[in-house]
Amino acid sequence: MPPHSLLTRRTFLRAAASAAFAPYVITSTALGKGGVPPASERITMGCIGTGNMGMGDMMIFLGHGDCRVVAVCDVDAARARDAAQRTNLRYRDKGCAVHRDFRELLARKDIDAVCIATPDHWHAIPTIMAAKAGKDIFCQKPLSLTIEEGRAMSDAVKRYRRVFQCGSQQRSSWEFRFACELVRNGRIGKLHTIRTGLYPGPRTGIQKPQPVPPGFDYDMWLGQAPCAPYTPSRCHGSFRYIFDYSGGNMTDFGAHHNDIAQWGNGTELTGPVEIEGRGDFPKEGLFNTAVHFHVEYTYADGTMLICDDHHPNGVLFIGTEGSVYVDRGVLRPDPPSLIRSEIGPGELHLYKSPGHHLNFLECARSRKETVAPAEVAHRSATICHLGNMAMLLGRKLRWDPGRERFVNDPEADRLIGRPMRSPWTLT
Repeated sequence: MPPHSLLTRRTFLRAAASAAFAPYVITSTALGKGGVPPASERITMGCIGTGNMGMGDMMIFLGHGDCRVVAVCDVDAARARDAAQRTNLRYRDKGCAVHRDFRELLARKDIDAVCIATPDHWHAIPTIMAAKAGKDIFCQKPLSLTIEEGRAMSDAVKRYRRVFQCGSQQRSSWEFRFACELVRNGRIGKLHTIRTGLYPGPRTGIQKPQPVPPGFDYDMWLGQAPCAPYTPSRCHGSFRYIFDYSGGNMTDFGAHHNDIAQWGNGTELTGPVEIEGRGDFPKEGLFNTAVHFHVEYTYADGTMLICDDHHPNGVLFIGTEGSVYVDRGVLRPDPPSLIRSEIGPGELHLYKSPGHHLNFLECARSRKETVAPAEVAHRSATICHLGNMAMLLGRKLRWDPGRERFVNDPEADRLIGRPMRSPWTLT
């Protein structure tokens, strides 16, 4: 394979530098004296969920001098304390407040924006309440637990005119944007097939109930989900392999790669019309999402999206005159000469983000749309939910992306939403 056909992380970083990418950390020159703007000009933030992704997001926001984290919230008291300590260390004071209930944080008048990095079943309600409270929102992916939730979230963001960024950070990476530009500008001919490769899911045995750890509000963690005995494997990182809280790897990394598939296909605001899939689901144990899966989506123009765990992780666009494979730090076009292709002034240029968190902060100031807005995130999450539905029902489904309902299929329609445990609702 010629050396120029593969874009590695090292060459990607060189390319990014030559393209004059804005840095993730704002410099003192950009911000003025001392690198920190006056307090009246800073975006004040609250962080809801301070686990692995939440802590990572918070640390990035802490590196931006034009915002200040003033409050954190987590149902795990130890995680919340750790987040507050890190925040106070960054600012060299003790100004970060700690909340156990996200509603207290949202009620604060001194907070402009929130970062929501909770388990998936806790994305919708805080997002909708944050929009009603006049806060801008950075929310981790996948957007929602169900299609119904995603629709409610997108509608609330639009109704209350909030700036929203979904944590689909691949949209802020050069290689994914360029791959989609190559496809949408016809460099590989007519696109006819997209393949998204995901990792297989895990299995686990039966987990015995255990006492809830001190300082962990387990009932609040469950939230809208059904009551269930506490066991460590149910919470924190493992939650995504249980349908009550997530959708397995189909909605985890699928929310990333299927989002890029939508971007490259130009179907960000719509979706497929037919879905068919098969999945290998655990027959026992705590985890119940698909371990192995293969889902085929057909769009109205005949383009096919195939999502499974049998192909390399990443996204492959296949056209009549070539192909483009892209993953994090890797861009492999065929023919290889496409790596040197330039997108001309009269061609389609996709949204160029300077960095995912920085893009959110810039848009919170300008009130412009982000690179991963709520409606786009909803449509991308819907792809993943539809795949799980097709596998669970075991038959071909016909989908109307305009109405967001199945065609003459009441049984499938019932999977669009789920009951919520009292007192939680979407309204």
